[in-house]
Amino acid sequence: MQPTHIIIIKRWTSLVSLVFAIGSGTPVCSEEPPSFNHKTLLSRFDANGDQRLDGEERSALRTAFGGIDIPLLPAEPHHYKHSAIPGHITQADLDALDSTPSDNAITNAGATLGRVLFYDRHLSRNDSTSCATCHHQTAGFSDPQRFSRGFDGGRTGRNSMGLVNLRYSKVNGLEPGFFWDERAATLEEQVLMPIQDEVEMGMKLPDLEKKLATLPYYPSLFEAAFGTTEVTRQRIARALAQFVRSVVSFGSKFDRILAASTSGDAADSSRLTETEERGRSLFMDGVGGVNEFACQMCHVPPTFNMETSHNIGLDLKYRDRGLGALNRKSNDPFTPS
Repeated sequence: MQPTHIIIIKRWTSLVSLVFAIGSGTPVCSEEPPSFNHKTLLSRFDANGDQRLDGEERSALRTAFGGIDIPLLPAEPHHYKHSAIPGHITQADLDALDSTPSDNAITNAGATLGRVLFYDRHLSRNDSTSCATCHHQTAGFSDPQRFSRGFDGGRTGRNSMGLVNLRYSKVNGLEPGFFWDERAATLEEQVLMPIQDEVEMGMKLPDLEKKLATLPYYPSLFEAAFGTTEVTRQRIARALAQFVRSVVSFGSKFDRILAASTSGDAADSSRLTETEERGRSLFMDGVGGVNEFACQMCHVPPTFNMETSHNIGLDLKYRDRGLGALNRKSNDPFTPS
């Protein structure tokens, strides 16, 4: 970010007040905090009245805020705390799997802040990369590429993992860590590591705290989530973890069919195609009646999370030792450790 931009951003309160005062009858010197909700921003920048911002209108919005991309927030926060549970899963099932810590339960305000952080490229050193850059919503919040590209063009050492259903990671009473080698014990620890990684996002946490505090849309978001406008790494971690835990999948075709089957609706329970049914049988039942060959031995229903990392013996010589490189206990059936 150029020094001139920093000067503009540090004066965001006066600048934003001016932007929102235009045409509103509000005195230009007003220091009232701005509203960054979708409706308010549309009223100011939707020049053609089509209820959306096209390229030129978004450019005008960006220019008005000193070159900053401003998120268009809903007037009322989305409901992140609860998800509809299909009939084949009980609340008791989910409670047993839930690894949410007692001091960071999901709130709508906290997850809203986390969602803005997740998609914000300002979290990287050169404003080029966000969490969503490597975790695509259209790909189950993972990266279809073998290795992800970092903020300066470098490649990561491992594929970016999917983030769906990480809230329910306590499988068979075990709580595995996060990342392929499980080096982060909690999501609160995990979410800060890519931000600091020299390949992925390249930010130092003190610099990140100062940087986010200069952006006009964060004070109200932090205040709504945590009671004050203070930006700290702990609050960043807690908000991101809340959002990630809100990313759950209970509405898939598989869920709908099992729910219908549970309720005795025979018509709905037979909607798998022939190919899908063969896949379900392989995944659930294994090959030739040998359950150890079934995918669900490691990917445990109903959320298909794993109790720990597994070695399926694909590589006879390891280029990436995973858990072994950290001298962690392994359940590897092919090697003693």
